[in-house]
Amino acid sequence: MISFLDLNAVNKRFQKEFTLTFQNIVNNGYFIHGEEVRSFEQELAEYIGCKHAIGVANGLDALRIILRAYIELGRLQKGDEVLVPANTYIASILAITENDLVPVLVEPDIKTYNLNSSKIKLTSKIKAILHVHLYGLVSWDTNFYKDVHSKDILVIEDCAQSIGANHNGIMSGNLGHAAGFSFYPGKNLGALGDAGAITTNDDALADTARAISNYGSRKKYINEVKGINSRLDEIQAAFLRIKLRKLDEDNKRRQEIARIYNENLMGTPLILSSVSESHVYHLYVIRTEKRDELKDFLQLEGVQTLIHYPIPPHKQSAYKEYNEFSFPITENIHDTVLSLPISPMHSDQDILFVCDAIKRFYQT
Repeated sequence: MISFLDLNAVNKRFQKEFTLTFQNIVNNGYFIHGEEVRSFEQELAEYIGCKHAIGVANGLDALRIILRAYIELGRLQKGDEVLVPANTYIASILAITENDLVPVLVEPDIKTYNLNSSKIKLTSKIKAILHVHLYGLVSWDTNFYKDVHSKDILVIEDCAQSIGANHNGIMSGNLGHAAGFSFYPGKNLGALGDAGAITTNDDALADTARAISNYGSRKKYINEVKGINSRLDEIQAAFLRIKLRKLDEDNKRRQEIARIYNENLMGTPLILSSVSESHVYHLYVIRTEKRDELKDFLQLEGVQTLIHYPIPPHKQSAYKEYNEFSFPITENIHDTVLSLPISPMHSDQDILFVCDAIKRFYQT
């Protein structure tokens, strides 16, 4: 079986370093807000090219805290509208509604699965844009965002899938006012548990976000705002520091695999992922009207695939108020996408086997 993602193989490469680091942390007895977290935050900020990185408990918290911090700073207020792609994972929208902000769902570009700036109408009610770099692709319209900035609209990046991707040399996470990252185990940079981070060049945002994530406290037992407990722990920070050093190499391998898919599946009825240096391929996604049949066929052939995501947010029970909305592009994407195996541990032979199996499906 060619697994979609073999996390054991991904992490086994670092086992000796993990073990030594874990022992050191246990021996020094410091588990929260210690040197490993401070070092990871500094190294992540340097990697992204920004001033600040704040470790938090997970990617959803990163987005929640950014929006909450802007409310505390007076840049947003409850009831403000936030543009967000309709085809994103539901976490992006949860962060908006949890802060009593109003998500304005917009259709993506069918070719990039990212926001389609040509279809966006900026109104006076829109105070922020949550730009999701879905699947690991940075699709950034510089002229559009110049106009956005001139209107004093906040731009928040959802970088849950795009760490290491860039636009004209500027890393995702350093394009907008602030960004949220997820280090869920299956991400390109994955922890061995939940973890996340916020990046920004805004001193006030960084300071406020850090306080919110620590019970609303800048100084122990002095709580200035109603915060939450969302802290990156020492063990996960240490593991992430180790894996960060190999991230660019791993992303390069993902790009190589994407090229193999595109070269070998060209000519099939599939709609393939675009090949771009701005793409780090957290997911390699194809589209086909025969998605379910192809998925079942590949399973029988020994190839594991996944669907990201079968039900769009506006059709979920959690957002009943949006159930009657129509987003035909989004709905088509969710009905036809299939994610093929892609990870740094897959060999060329693995990927060619997947390609051959897909070709056999279309020959039957």
